[in-house]
Amino acid sequence: MAFLDQNPALGYPLAAGMGLLVGSFLNVVILRLPRRLEWEWKRDSREILGEPDLYDPPPPGIVVERSHCPHCGHQLSWYENIPVFSWLALRGKCRSCRAPISPQYPLVELLTMLLVVACVWQWGFGWQGFGAIVLTCFLIALAGIDLRTQLLPDQLTLPLMWLGLIGAVDNLYMPAKPALVGAVIGYLSLWTVWWLFKQLTGKEGMGHGDFKLLAALGAWIGLQGILPTILLSSLVGAIVGSIWLGMKGRDRATPIPFGPYLAIAGWIVFMWGEQIIGAYRQYAGI
Repeated sequence: MAFLDQNPALGYPLAAGMGLLVGSFLNVVILRLPRRLEWEWKRDSREILGEPDLYDPPPPGIVVERSHCPHCGHQLSWYENIPVFSWLALRGKCRSCRAPISPQYPLVELLTMLLVVACVWQWGFGWQGFGAIVLTCFLIALAGIDLRTQLLPDQLTLPLMWLGLIGAVDNLYMPAKPALVGAVIGYLSLWTVWWLFKQLTGKEGMGHGDFKLLAALGAWIGLQGILPTILLSSLVGAIVGSIWLGMKGRDRATPIPFGPYLAIAGWIVFMWGEQIIGAYRQYAGI
């Protein structure tokens, strides 16, 4: 790791290449994990209710099954599965049936590459850089799933929280106490907003996954990062959400996933929270 820190001309291209490969895997997680979870929920519900088993083959797994075209089932060869480059070479279409391939694939791969490089630029190639990459990948997957399905699976939010707390045991980014308090306050802050909104309106203003995501972020950014994350995510969500509703012609009752805004704000605070808070205190004269 010290060698890569001392030779950034080698380290950054390696980080970029790894980011592209990991981004390709994150696409698989974003697309397949919700389908696997839905299949498991239906199977478990039938078992609990005592209903007869149905022939319901499981959807493709996340690791074992090869990538394939969702339209014709054509299994991709290795040269059709090169991040970004294959999509460009195929001009965004399946080689077998010529159906369009979603631009989500290269966009997620490029986004992951850029954020991975940003992580090693900010934290270096040691354990802090590795932890930042892990957090980034979890947040990309969670944001992508929430955008598509309005779900924030426990299978991702809870491990992310525990990883943050485990890292704090060794003081990776902060001591254990601020990380633990950050996780608790992160959960309770949004839970309180949800509970008050439900008491006043009789409706649920957000999903429980949002509480768990902010708790997970709290384990990585600590207590002092919770308020900036909430404020920044609310601001971005209000602006982007209003623009999206206007473009789609939807009313304000239309549910909008909040997870992506939490992920964006939490990542920014994780990367540059101290600088942001310091600049604010200097500006406010605190």
